[in-house]
Amino acid sequence: MPELPEVETTVRGVAPHVSDQTITAVDVRNPSLRWPVPHNLASLIVGHNVHSVSRRAKYLVFQFPSGSLLVHLGMSGSLRIVDPSTPLKTHDHVIFSLSNGMQMRYHDPRRFGCVLWCDSDVEQHGLIAHLGPEPLCDEFDATYLYQRSRGRKLACKLFIMDSKVVVGVGNIYANEALFAAGIDPNKAAGKLTKPACERLVEEIKKVLAAAIAQGGTTLRDFVNSDGQPGYFKQTLAVYGRGGEPCVSCKEVLKETRLGQRATVFCRRCQR
Repeated sequence: MPELPEVETTVRGVAPHVSDQTITAVDVRNPSLRWPVPHNLASLIVGHNVHSVSRRAKYLVFQFPSGSLLVHLGMSGSLRIVDPSTPLKTHDHVIFSLSNGMQMRYHDPRRFGCVLWCDSDVEQHGLIAHLGPEPLCDEFDATYLYQRSRGRKLACKLFIMDSKVVVGVGNIYANEALFAAGIDPNKAAGKLTKPACERLVEEIKKVLAAAIAQGGTTLRDFVNSDGQPGYFKQTLAVYGRGGEPCVSCKEVLKETRLGQRATVFCRRCQR
């Protein structure tokens, strides 16, 4: 599914085409997403200007004068900016027409994403209020991670994937950051030392920034706003490489499951 770098890539892709544009029409072709698309969505945003496009965790936030449109890409969703003459695809569920003559189309084959309206502070919305800090912000540092990890028996990989601790560190990037930091993903979070937290925070920031710079990681259905794949997959050190040699020491990488998610690590480099 799209993770934080993929969502950030989408924000950066659509923002230049949508910011300061007026919504001229909305066509909800299928309202049955994870949660129903608001039946009055058109009346809420048609004729109104998009002030800005941003991201909170994996939610895209389109700011309007009277509220915000929240979009989540779910397991297989994408947003594309296209000319209106472009043939519609089967799973183009919501079409936003813009005053610049273009359209933004929400495409989601599995329909596990959402298009919702928030008429109050986005940070207080029920889907967002409980979330931890953004991983690339200053608030997410070694002191914060160390304090949050005290007394936790949860495996450190699952700990950093908990959105209440920090948002956006999905399975791919948790594997990569732990490898780069030399930390066993099975290690109890409460046993992380302050220096280990410093290394882990640094590597989380590095791996996410690198993935954003390369347009995300192409896995299954993800494509960016131009329909092009991300390229970070070409640089993965451990994820998806179980049974292959470690890029550092040539030890065979071990693949297990943690929290029902594939976990790949090097038993020599991540002790």
